[in-house]
Amino acid sequence: MLRITDARTGEPVDVRRALTRVHVHAPSDDTTGLRVLLVADVLARALDMGGVPVLLVADPPATLRARADDLGIRPTEAAGAGGGRQVLEVAGTGETTGDGVGVEVAPVTGPEVPAASGTALRLALLRLPRRSPVALDAAALAEADATLDAWRRAVAGWATRPSRPIPEDVRQALRTAWEDDLDVPAVLAVLRAVERADDVPDGARFETFAYADRLLGLELTRQIGAPA
Repeated sequence: MLRITDARTGEPVDVRRALTRVHVHAPSDDTTGLRVLLVADVLARALDMGGVPVLLVADPPATLRARADDLGIRPTEAAGAGGGRQVLEVAGTGETTGDGVGVEVAPVTGPEVPAASGTALRLALLRLPRRSPVALDAAALAEADATLDAWRRAVAGWATRPSRPIPEDVRQALRTAWEDDLDVPAVLAVLRAVERADDVPDGARFETFAYADRLLGLELTRQIGAPA
């Protein structure tokens, strides 16, 4: 069961298996606003994977919606859309409104990077806990891009090997990570450990990365079948 720390009370709250409204408050079109939308997207993915029906609601500025599309963030319903027996309010630090559980997202620091886009930016914004500020610069984006390239090439290679099930301890480690206050950096750490592990067959590595990517949305299987 997903557990989120309520920004208003500082107390953990269990998200029940009931229709959940994820209400995004991202009024600005800067990269901090984009990070708020991204966290909401990953939160909705985590709920989906836990069997929780979810309604993602937001009214972002048109420029922010275009940037969100480039990051693979799912479309949202208009804020006036009804529904949801429980509400998660995703907003920047100190900006939570409404009566639902507050999901805090820290700002992106440093100068705006206008050319930043796509899954490299998505990974760069996901590499730290959502309540920690992210310093976004050319070095961070280059590191994210290099990581994605290496992982995609590895996944494409593993895909040619016989399929093997995800080791149960690995599956549990992934779920424990994202169900603990949406700890995406811990999910990434599990993938790095699987990548290095000598006792995990390549087919199981492939299934692990493909499974985790349902949450991360990094297109890790994109190079399967591509020319070497």
